[in-house]
Amino acid sequence: MKRASLAVVLGAATALAASLPAGAKTLVYCSEGSPENFYPAVNTTGTSFDAGSQIYSNIVNFARGTTDVVPDLAEKWDVSEDGKTYTFHLRKGVKWHSNKIFKPTRDFNADDVIFSFERQWKENNPFFRVTSSNHTYFNDMGLPKLLASLDKVDDYTVRFTLTGPEAPFLADLAMPFAAIQSKEYADAMMKAGTPDKLDQEPIGTGPFYLLQYQKDAIVRYRAFPQYYAGKAALDDLVFAITPDASVRWAKLQKGECHVMPYPNPADVDAMRKDGNVQVLEQPGLNIGYLAYNTKKKPFDDVRVRKALNMAINKKAIIDAVYLSTGVAAKNPIPPTLWSYNDAVKDDPYDPDAAKKLLAEAGLGSGFAMDLWAMPVQRPYNPNARRIAELMQADLAKIGVKAEIKSYEWGEYRKRIQDGEHQTAMFGWTGDNGDPDNFLHTLLGCAAAEKGGGNAAKWCDKTYDDLVTKAKTITDKAERTKLYEQAQVVFKEQAPWFTIAHAVQLKPVRKEVVDFKLSPFGRHTFYGVSLK
Repeated sequence: MKRASLAVVLGAATALAASLPAGAKTLVYCSEGSPENFYPAVNTTGTSFDAGSQIYSNIVNFARGTTDVVPDLAEKWDVSEDGKTYTFHLRKGVKWHSNKIFKPTRDFNADDVIFSFERQWKENNPFFRVTSSNHTYFNDMGLPKLLASLDKVDDYTVRFTLTGPEAPFLADLAMPFAAIQSKEYADAMMKAGTPDKLDQEPIGTGPFYLLQYQKDAIVRYRAFPQYYAGKAALDDLVFAITPDASVRWAKLQKGECHVMPYPNPADVDAMRKDGNVQVLEQPGLNIGYLAYNTKKKPFDDVRVRKALNMAINKKAIIDAVYLSTGVAAKNPIPPTLWSYNDAVKDDPYDPDAAKKLLAEAGLGSGFAMDLWAMPVQRPYNPNARRIAELMQADLAKIGVKAEIKSYEWGEYRKRIQDGEHQTAMFGWTGDNGDPDNFLHTLLGCAAAEKGGGNAAKWCDKTYDDLVTKAKTITDKAERTKLYEQAQVVFKEQAPWFTIAHAVQLKPVRKEVVDFKLSPFGRHTFYGVSLK
C-alpha cells in the first residue's frame, strides 16, 4: 500500500473515531478492498458481498457459521410434492432503513421480493440494466430457464414456480445475489432520474445501515435499531479499506482494527504467538486454479492442456506460496464438500511426458502464451504473481514461453468473463455448501457464454448432462454418484490446472466476542460484540 493511501485510510479512521458517541461499541474490520457497489446480484467477489450483506436481508439465510438454511424475511415456506412450487410466507412489520434522500412509507412486503428477482430476470424491467445487466449468478445458475413464474399471492405471500425440481434451490436463495431491495426506493429513484442510487446509496432491512462510503478508504455502518431480529450488539461497524496484508496485520497488532482477512502465510506463525490475537482456522470451501480458454488454440486441444498440467510443479507452488495454509487440489471441489471423488488421480508432475504430449499435438517446438495473474490477494490464492512466476519457469522447461499479464481487479474479471484470455488464474469460494455451486456454476455450459463465470469457456456435453441432471434429484446418494462421474470427466478433459484449496484463517483481536467463521468466507458482524 502506498503511504498516501495509508494516510487517507488512517485519516478517515481518525475522523470517524472523533465523531462516534462516547462509549459506543465500534468494531473495525480491515477490509482488503473497496466494494464495486452495494448490489450483490452483479458482483462475484467476497469484498463486495461483505459490504452489501451488512445492509440487506434475504427471504432465507444461512445460520451463522453453518450451511443450514434458516428463515430470514420469510417466517416459513411450503414446497410442493413435485418440488416445483415454493411458497414463502413473509414476516410482517419488517422495517426498511432510511437515508438522506429517501424515507420509506411502508414496511417490507411481497412487492419487494418480486422486484428484486424480476430486475435480474426480465429484460423489460426498468432496473435490468441499472448498474449492470450482467447478473452473473442468476444467469450462470440457469435461473432464467428454471423460473416459470414468480407470483404475489398476497402482500405477505410469494410463490416461485419452477420448470422442474431443483435440489439446491433453497440454498441458492440464501446467497448474496438474492438480497431483497426496496421497490418503493427503486421507484422513487427512477422517478428522480437517479436510478443508480438504489445500488450506490442503498437501504435494506438488515442489521446495519450505511452511513458513509469513501472509495479506497472507509465504509461506515451503524446498527439499525428497528432490525426485526433485535438491534446488533455493536453500535458502529467500520470497514477500514486496507489492501496490503502487511499493513492489515500491523493495524491489528496496534488495535487499530479488530478483524482482518487473508493474512500473508509468512505472518501466521507470528500471529499465533501474539497474546492479543487469536487465529481462527478451518478448512476452506474454495479452489484456486489456472483456467485454459478452451475456445482458443492451442488450448482447445486436451493434449496441450494435459501437457501444461504435467509441466507445472504443484508441490513447489504450495510449499513456496501457501506454506502451511493450503493443500494440493486435484478436483474442482474441495475435499470438505460432499461428493468429493477421492479416487480421482491428479496429473503427475512429469516434464518429459509433457514434452511428448506437446509433440503429439504438433507443438514439439513449443509455443508462446499469455498467463494472466490476479492483481489482488484472494481467499484461494495468497500471491498470484509469485505463482505465475513459478509456472512461467516450469513452462519454459518444456519450450512454452509464458508472458505474465494482469489488469485492475474489476477489469481482470470482466475480461475473463468475456473470454479475452488464453490462460488465467482465478478461483472460487463456495456460496451455499452444495457441489452444484462449484460444478455447474463454474463449469456448466450455461456459464461458458460471454459474460459467464466459466473461465475455461468449456462446454462438454457429457459433463454438463451429469451436473444438470444432479440438480433435479433430491436423493443425496444419487446426486453424489453423478457428481463423482462429473469429476472424472473434468480430470480427463483438464479445462483447469487445479492449484490448491486454501485453509481459511482469520486473525481476530481477543476483545472480539462471538465472531464465527463462515464456511463461505463471508464476514458477518450481527451477533458479534466487544469486551
